[in-house]
Amino acid sequence: MSASDATELRPLIGLTTYLQRAQTGVWDVPAVFLQKAYLNAVNAAGGIAVLLPPQPVDADVAGRVLDGVEGLIVTGGRDIDPSRYGAEPHPSTEVPAHDRDAWEFALLSGALRRRVPVLGICRGAQVLNVACGGTLHQNLPDELGHNHHQQGNGVFGTSTVRTAPGSRIATLIGDTTQVKCYHRQAIDRLGEGLLVSARDNEGVVEAVELTGDDFVVAVQWHPEETPDDLRLFAGLVDAARTYSRARTLLKGSVNS
Repeated sequence: MSASDATELRPLIGLTTYLQRAQTGVWDVPAVFLQKAYLNAVNAAGGIAVLLPPQPVDADVAGRVLDGVEGLIVTGGRDIDPSRYGAEPHPSTEVPAHDRDAWEFALLSGALRRRVPVLGICRGAQVLNVACGGTLHQNLPDELGHNHHQQGNGVFGTSTVRTAPGSRIATLIGDTTQVKCYHRQAIDRLGEGLLVSARDNEGVVEAVELTGDDFVVAVQWHPEETPDDLRLFAGLVDAARTYSRARTLLKGSVNS
């Protein structure tokens, strides 16, 4: 195998990040960061992780960023601004990070147009649903009467999810699996073009995907917190390899 072949087999996967205050040593400053578990999962699945921090954005900026990656992960984080899906904020809803909202919605929109493979995780599933015109439950305890899905203090709950037969998620993880959850919000009205591909035992939507052939999958749980199960990350990396090859062939035909 040549060096170029080996590089081609490890696609570049862009991951969105936090931008907020962080402390390290003597410093207490606004900083870009992301939990290492995400990077470990991408690397272990055969991809190369590239961090995509929030910054001033328009369609051209998002397009140039997407030119440099073969897959996109929209990661977990702060609540989305409810005004994006026509709702007033619930008392429990966090003050939105408008810069991150703008950045991730622009990246996702560009990725869908370009058919870049996408994996949404927790907040990422909510971003995908809202981007497609859907809405969110802002406070699951109001709907369910308990806080099992987000116990607080960084403690992940464990849920059993069951997948929809024939879905891409079912192909990747099988009929049922145990997952790590940390979400107070969840998908309510489903966005256009999406299908529900997994629910938990109480009917909460835990995964959605875009209909059609493109790899656009989003889960409400945190697969990066289960390092011995890389099936979702492996699926994204495989799709990114296919996308990379197709993009290379397209560029070659245009330039010939």
